[in-house]
This record gives sequence, structure tokens and C-alpha cells, in this order.
Amino acid sequence: MYIRDNEATSEEFEAMSLPFTVPSASGQDIQLSTKYTHISLDNRAEYVRLAINYRLHEFDEQVAAVREGMARVVPVPLLSLFTGYELETMVCGSPDIPLHLLKSVATYKGIEASAPLAQWFWEVMESLSNTERSLFLRFVWGRTRLPRTIADFRGRDFVIQVLDKYNPPDHFLPESYTCFFLLKLPRYSCKQVLEEKLKYAIHFCKSIDTDDYARIALTGEPAADDSSGDSENEDADSFASDSTQDYLTGH
Repeated sequence: MYIRDNEATSEEFEAMSLPFTVPSASGQDIQLSTKYTHISLDNRAEYVRLAINYRLHEFDEQVAAVREGMARVVPVPLLSLFTGYELETMVCGSPDIPLHLLKSVATYKGIEASAPLAQWFWEVMESLSNTERSLFLRFVWGRTRLPRTIADFRGRDFVIQVLDKYNPPDHFLPESYTCFFLLKLPRYSCKQVLEEKLKYAIHFCKSIDTDDYARIALTGEPAADDSSGDSENEDADSFASDSTQDYLTGH
């Protein structure tokens, strides 16, 4: 737009010495013409046309590969029946996270659904923004959206398990096991503590499948001391990291 709408004179354009190139997505300068090396008042309309055309078609090869892959799963011509938003919702689920749908597939271990701790949990979930609910889903399931319907869960329950091994419970974070859609909660003393620990976990405990340990192995950086007991070894999908537990417990 700057080049197209610039009111500079021909001499001023020459003085700016603007190359007849456009930056690619990877940051490389792409020469748009073998005829021109710099933009002038006379060729600027041609530059704008070529620059826009390059950016619009920069990923044609990659898009064609995606289309070919999709065609092996679904009949591509039928996709034109849906808007982009409708197709996204069908594939990824709705960006809005309805708690009534999550509640409908919830089961409980070590606690009754009517227990105060369970009620606190759902009250905290109700108070979360949609963005925070997405973070919660990522923490507990490794995804950021819910399926559209109960049938789309395919029999997978959201399990809330309360354990008494955490002592004192208010010093510990929740743990999650993404492969099992499982949330482990200490027996917190009040709603305020539950809210504080849950929000901390969903915002700062984001490693899946021991990502942090994989990074340590690649970079050679020393790992944090393991002081959280055997709970870290129960499943590779636990989100509550040793360093985070140490930070909160003071170990």
C-alpha cells in the first residue's frame, strides 16, 4: 500500500532505491522480475501485482499436498457444502467449551459428585473464561476443544480422582494424565485454594509426554531434582512437573 499510494515524484522514487523484491514467509527476499531490479514510478503497479500474486500463491504446493491427503479420507468436492467455520467445527469441535457437556461425561473416584470438593471444582470451572477452559482441556486431555456431542466422546469419560496421598494437600498442585482424560486432585481445604492451584497448573504446567525431559536430553541441561515422590513415575502423561511442585512446597 505504501508503494501503491506513494505520491513521490519519479526522482524521489529513484532516490529511495527500493528493490524489486518481496520477503517470503521464511524471510528470504524473492526477486519478482528479471526485467526490473528496483521499483520506479513507472513499474510500481507491476510490482504490486507481482508481490500480491507471489504471496497469494506462495504455498500452493503445500496446500495441494494437504488437499491430496484430505482426499484420501473424505470426498473433497463435498467440502464445498460447508463454510470454513462449519468445517472447522466438525473436525476440531467448537471453540466454545460448554461445561454441561463436560459434566455429562464426568465420573468420580475417591469422592462423590455431591461432595463439597466436587462442587467447588465445577464452580471454579464456571468462573473460568473460555480461554482458561481451553487451557484446562489442554492440561487434562492434551487438546483445546471438546467434541461436539456426547456420542463424539466415544465412551471416554472425564475422570476426577481425589487422593489422600498428598499431605498437606494444600501444598500440592493437581495432576493430569492426558491419555486417560484423568484429573487427580488433592483433598483441598477450600474453594479458594483449589482455584489457585488449578489456575497455576493450567497456565504453567504445559509439558506433555515428558517434553521437558526430552528437551533436557537434547540440550544437555541438567534436570531438576526429583522430589515429588513416586507420583511422577505413575504415567508419562502427568502434567505436574517436579520443579513446579518443588516451587510450591518449598522443597
